[in-house]
Amino acid sequence: MNETLLLVGAYLLGSVPTGLLLAKSMGVDIREAGSGNIGATNVYRTIGRKLGILTLLGDCLKGLIPVLVARWLGLPDLWVAAAGLCAFLGHVYTIFLGFKGGKGVATALGVFLGTSPLSVLFGIVIFGSVLYKWRYVSLASITAAALIPVLVWATGGSVKLVVMAVVIACIVIFKHRENIARLTAGTENKFKA
Repeated sequence: MNETLLLVGAYLLGSVPTGLLLAKSMGVDIREAGSGNIGATNVYRTIGRKLGILTLLGDCLKGLIPVLVARWLGLPDLWVAAAGLCAFLGHVYTIFLGFKGGKGVATALGVFLGTSPLSVLFGIVIFGSVLYKWRYVSLASITAAALIPVLVWATGGSVKLVVMAVVIACIVIFKHRENIARLTAGTENKFKA
């Protein structure tokens, strides 16, 4: 029973559209601004640094909290991974927006902070290096997502956590398919601090 409630709660928490709510507080429907995405990068670009950072933190917490609750309950890695995956899926396919959500990078970050913090450290170095070199948030996100399952495995993550990381990585990359097309065409927007 606890496990079922945890998974439902994780999905519903993940479904809270942080960026949309913060943007609406400024009178902006983020779905109709910039790229139309509800995530931190679009909020940052269209509304400003403060709300962009708050969106990042909010989305990250959506992934971290269910994992920490699962750990606090003493559940095995299978349920910890399931809680993290449900929170991530809630963000990407939110029930509150007709199952259309963000790309999941910040929420995945929260999940991995709670399940494999050492892999996050390496992932942030990779993300930062790619962003510094090429100035594309999407390319940095895709690269970090592609490598996170390897990092989780290399830092001692269980098979369940590695499988969760593979599923999350595949969805993150899939959600970036339009960015991949723009990167290939040379029309992707570069990040400006």
